[in-house]
Amino acid sequence: MTSSVLAVQGAQWPAAQHVPPASDYADAEDAIEFASAYGLTADEWQRHVLRSWLGLLEGGQLASPRCGLAVPRQNGKNALIEIVELFKMVELGRRVLHTAHEVKTARKAFARLKYFFGDRVADPVAAFPELNNLVREVRNTNGQEAIVLANGGQVEFIARSRSSGRGFTVDDLILDEAQELSEDALAALVPTLSASPNPQRIFTGTPPGPTAVGEVFTRVRTTGLAGKDERLCWQEWRADLEAAVDDPSQVAKANPALGIRLLWDTIADERADMSEETFARERLGLWETQSTLQVIHPDVWTNLRDAPDPARNYKGSQPRDPVCFAVDITPDRQRATISLAGRRPDGLAHLEVVQNERGTGWTVLRLVELNAKWKPVGIVVDPGSPAGSLIPALQAAGIEPILTSTRDVGQACGLFYDLATTDGLRHLDDPRLNTALAAARKRPLGDSGAWAWHRKDSTTDITPLVAVTLALWGSESHKPAKSTRAVGRARSY
Repeated sequence: MTSSVLAVQGAQWPAAQHVPPASDYADAEDAIEFASAYGLTADEWQRHVLRSWLGLLEGGQLASPRCGLAVPRQNGKNALIEIVELFKMVELGRRVLHTAHEVKTARKAFARLKYFFGDRVADPVAAFPELNNLVREVRNTNGQEAIVLANGGQVEFIARSRSSGRGFTVDDLILDEAQELSEDALAALVPTLSASPNPQRIFTGTPPGPTAVGEVFTRVRTTGLAGKDERLCWQEWRADLEAAVDDPSQVAKANPALGIRLLWDTIADERADMSEETFARERLGLWETQSTLQVIHPDVWTNLRDAPDPARNYKGSQPRDPVCFAVDITPDRQRATISLAGRRPDGLAHLEVVQNERGTGWTVLRLVELNAKWKPVGIVVDPGSPAGSLIPALQAAGIEPILTSTRDVGQACGLFYDLATTDGLRHLDDPRLNTALAAARKRPLGDSGAWAWHRKDSTTDITPLVAVTLALWGSESHKPAKSTRAVGRARSY
């Protein structure tokens, strides 16, 4: 790993970093000095980060046009962002787009930055009249928050979505709460920088939790730790990988603001309230491995396979009649899957992908055929998903599908997880299902703790997994009083 060439005396160094070398740190020093004039005095660790982010090459281009920072909460990450935004908009006249995962977080960032400029043009009670004199407009409307200066500099604030960045043209992009940054949201935001001659995007956040959509931030980190991308700056504060959770020296190593704005008593209270796993992630800054990001660990899933073996004339896992079918379609409607589930003679659940094909036109005819041939307990469709469009055609064909609610979807995913982690199901080691499970993550459903499957990126097809999950729920919630005969593999679907 490449380390920074910068010498920082008395500061806590990041546990891991890759900082592309720069030849000119004047902008960084100017940003530090400018912010201090308005009460934002950077800690030594923050000065180190600012020099890493704002270092320039000989031609004036940014040495690090892409930057990533992972540091536990309450250490001063937001102050870092404020220093950068103040300098870029006031001193450089640049246009900045500040994005966050949640509306409330974006609004808090807006309120913090607005403190320096006042609530409106010619604000008589502005804390810093000289900054207020630069203001051309302050937009306080919810969802359109912005501070616009007469020199062309501005900062706009938005909460991210799949399309929230479309229509913006900016020079710099702040991606706060990057542990919740999805591939779709990033795809909508990156083109906002296309017209800037020297753009920069900055990812800041904490290690993703078990329900976070953390693939983008994880990918940035993986690339940064590899140290081979000379346009990417990556820095992370964390404890040692094998650290004892309650080791004070490790807490100090992960939290550069400890003793400055973060107190030991506060951390002790957090430790009392958090599980060991949560504390390791949230306060020690420890990342999960890629395998633990997966909802079902690969080793657990491998141990559940019961695949056909032609050499032994073994047919693999077999369900009893009647089974339950389910269908799912990708959001772009490019692929669809029909899957089934049922109970085996030994009582274990059986999961199987029946068909996974391009397009959607084949699905209704195939479901009608399967329904007539196998007399299932039902065909499950989530009406809130892309597959919901099939409901009228199925009904016209004489099939009344089993429709799920949001609560049902949460129960279906919980059932899948419970059976998989307690050795309660078997699958045929189908590569389509294996790939879908490896790619899928959790998406929270409200505040209840329930979750649904979520794609890790826009190119992943998880319809085989979604369909078997719904089929499993249908087979359990609508199963007949008594199963009859085992389905023979010779009777293919």
